[in-house]
Amino acid sequence: MKILRSDLPHCGELHGAVVVIDVLRSFTTAAYALARGADEVMAVDSIEAARALRAADAGALAIGAIGGGAPAPGLDMGNSPSRLAALDLRGRRVILYTAGGTRGLLACQHAGVLLAASLVCASATAACLLALAPPSVTLVVTGIWSDRDGDEDHACADLIEALLLGRDPPRSPYAARVRDSDFGRRFRAGTDPHLPVADLECCAAVDRFDFALPIRRTSSGMVIRRSQWAADER
Repeated sequence: MKILRSDLPHCGELHGAVVVIDVLRSFTTAAYALARGADEVMAVDSIEAARALRAADAGALAIGAIGGGAPAPGLDMGNSPSRLAALDLRGRRVILYTAGGTRGLLACQHAGVLLAASLVCASATAACLLALAPPSVTLVVTGIWSDRDGDEDHACADLIEALLLGRDPPRSPYAARVRDSDFGRRFRAGTDPHLPVADLECCAAVDRFDFALPIRRTSSGMVIRRSQWAADER
């Protein structure tokens, strides 16, 4: 399997198997939502789309954040996995908009196989890819911005690549890279109420979940559901 790397601006050019990575916090949040019983996570590429879906589904929970991590206006809550971890989401749909991860998913219009990923489901993601055995896979790092190195996403990509190559490295260095990344240090500082330390710890919990996050395209957006079989293949 050939392993390639890409970034957010180039998502529209990618083909074949693609894994869109957003550790802080989009796809950590999605994983926690599914673990708390949500039927599905609907990823959308605008706040307006999230509002429209929320208006059409009274039982849905609309989550969103703008660049820098502040809550998206007009939605039910911000992009916080630690807050979701305390909720009972059984039977509910979660609608998710973020400035990086969900935009990347929606831009991957040419991908044949598409997954979302974060460190909390890194091993399950690798297991899913090994079971599918595509000739190549592109790992997309979405966290690179003018003021961020995106190393939290690079760490996740590095771990997935190592597992695809048959290695089984210790996990603690990858968690440390999340905490020490440019964005991770903003959470650690504790000065921004929208970037709580509890979220950082949720995001650094390597392999917290044993399921992958495959994507199904619909007319309303990208549907994320948990794929238990991927972890069972390990």
